Amino acid sequence: MHVQIVLFDGFDPLDVIAPFEVLHCGGAASGAVSVELVSAEGPREVVGGTGGLALRATAALDPGHADLILVPGASGRVGEPHEVSGNDAGAGERPRDESIPVLLGRALATGLPALLKEAMDDPDVTVAAVCGGSLLLAMAGLLEGRPATTHHLGLELLGAAGAEAVNARVVDDGGLVTSAGVTSGLDLGLYLLEREVGPRIAHAVEELFAHERRGTVWRAQGPVPTGL
Repeated sequence: MHVQIVLFDGFDPLDVIAPFEVLHCGGAASGAVSVELVSAEGPREVVGGTGGLALRATAALDPGHADLILVPGASGRVGEPHEVSGNDAGAGERPRDESIPVLLGRALATGLPALLKEAMDDPDVTVAAVCGGSLLLAMAGLLEGRPATTHHLGLELLGAAGAEAVNARVVDDGGLVTSAGVTSGLDLGLYLLEREVGPRIAHAVEELFAHERRGTVWRAQGPVPTGL
């Protein structure tokens, strides 16, 4: 399984690093997983939204080359959905203290949405998202009617953008797997290892990281609960 984790300007570092380490460790333990950081523009240094921390994308996002594409959220002020980017930054600079809606909106103005649509249209590619990554997908019009989750502060916006918002730690909708707040990237990575590689590998990584997964993975299966 080849995994591409997407970087865009203002990304949340923990959304990236947590699943990267889990999946990379699973690959080292099994030989069955490879992971790389990518961007829509190709190899470049990408500045995240937390303290100017930058990571380097080593390749271009390529749905034809990936089995799994993982989309992080953005790191910034919670802000309001209608906020727009300010114009007070100098040439080549990104304004500080931007809101998450602004950062996601800027990512939507790049070539990223078209590449993500290509991935979601391919039945051989699984698309995963951590935290606000689900909002990015929904705002791009790619989650219409599909169950998904995000950070609890963004669930209302997720529903307003057309998704079926589910308040769960991890939501598995087949070719789309999403997780909630930023630390849920650990749980998402471990669940994907279990689903795609096997529970022995997932358990070994879970033990190594001294992290016990939280919550039930929600799927649209079984009877609908009543009377609760």
